[in-house]
Amino acid sequence: MKVKRILKRIVFHTQKKLILTIAYFNHRLYMKFYVPLLEKQGMRFNGTPRYIGAHVEFDDFNLITLGERVVVSDHSHFLTHDYSITTAEIARGVIPKNDIALVRGIEVGNNVFIGKKSIIMPNTKIGNNIIIGAGAVVRGRIPDD
Repeated sequence: MKVKRILKRIVFHTQKKLILTIAYFNHRLYMKFYVPLLEKQGMRFNGTPRYIGAHVEFDDFNLITLGERVVVSDHSHFLTHDYSITTAEIARGVIPKNDIALVRGIEVGNNVFIGKKSIIMPNTKIGNNIIIGAGAVVRGRIPDD
């Protein structure tokens, strides 16, 4: 299973590099190729995003849903895992046998702008009509408007 995921990622990044050349000349055409590539990896869309930066990192495509008219600025990260629980347990003096992972999805509503270098943490639900400022770390539920 792990080998299959690695191979899938290699194919994705190879295809993404080809699509990136289009982004420098025509963002709309780039999006016409990029969105289907993301869907092929397992990402879900509830509408058509306006723009997803060429250098946005997605942790687990299958756990991410983006809404209509979403803009995701470059160098943002969508993290669907969190291993900080292990660190917290060790700090309390409890040594777990294995790393403890929190793996949860991310949902982004409609008409959302996510600023450059933002980090969207696992188990986050961003409502509709939201602006996430550049460099923000977002976790939890953000209500509409």
